[in-house]
Amino acid sequence: MNTGVDLYCVMGNPVEHSRSPWIHARFAELTGERLCYERRLVPLGGFADALHHFAATGGRGCNVTVPFKLDAAHIATHRSERVLLAGAANTLTLADGAIVADNTDGLGLVADLTRNAGIELAGRDVLLIGAGGAAAGALGPLLQAGPRRIVVANRTLARAQALVQAHAALAALQKTELLALATQGLEADLAPNHRFDLVINASASSLAGDAVPVPASVLRPGSLAYDMMYGAAAQGFLDWASAHGAHARDGLGMLVEQAAEAFAIWRGVHPPGAPVLAELRALMAAPPAAAAPASAAP
Repeated sequence: MNTGVDLYCVMGNPVEHSRSPWIHARFAELTGERLCYERRLVPLGGFADALHHFAATGGRGCNVTVPFKLDAAHIATHRSERVLLAGAANTLTLADGAIVADNTDGLGLVADLTRNAGIELAGRDVLLIGAGGAAAGALGPLLQAGPRRIVVANRTLARAQALVQAHAALAALQKTELLALATQGLEADLAPNHRFDLVINASASSLAGDAVPVPASVLRPGSLAYDMMYGAAAQGFLDWASAHGAHARDGLGMLVEQAAEAFAIWRGVHPPGAPVLAELRALMAAPPAAAAPASAAP
């Protein structure tokens, strides 16, 4: 790292496929900020040691991807309201011995939906599939966008119920109906002919190559079906959505927009997400010799 250039990184395992260094390099070019952004492969069980070493060698901040988002929230000395609500963090700021945690995943999702996809969330019915860290990070910002109803559907009902309970006060404040259901038997538990305007897959089904965990009956013609994964991992979900008359969108825009929110936290300037997203889609669509394989993680 050159003198005077601030050091940032993404930490995860695996992490070699991460697009974050390219995204933050483009943000820096477009905003005139001077920084260096690296990938850091962290051994399982070694997040705390890796973070302290990074801070001791001049690191100013890091993004955190799987499987360390819970560790990032736990190790922080200061936590944003979003982290307290989600129980997970993806953005850490390091300064004077403090570790300040935030979660920009949900902000990135809502930004991609509203700004890039042009979706109005207020008054809509939303199905959120999954109740793990990805869903937890998304639910708060989704509620703040003012949908009429959000159903959290998860394989393990108790986990969906716990996530709903943690967000019950915010849902009441927003006057949004918030329900927890199990994915198994979902069709029977929903009101007859109930369909959703927006279906978001925040489960690990795409990453694992599993079947879509909800029936196609949750979709209506023209619904938006959104997978938080992108690239090859999301293709099965996107094909399923398109085959049943829905509009399909992957999570590449969420990746870019959550990175923009992290960049703004660190640098005090919000970079433009839309042009960087367009450039990244073009890069990923290029022939294999010109573009690295797509991935499903930030």
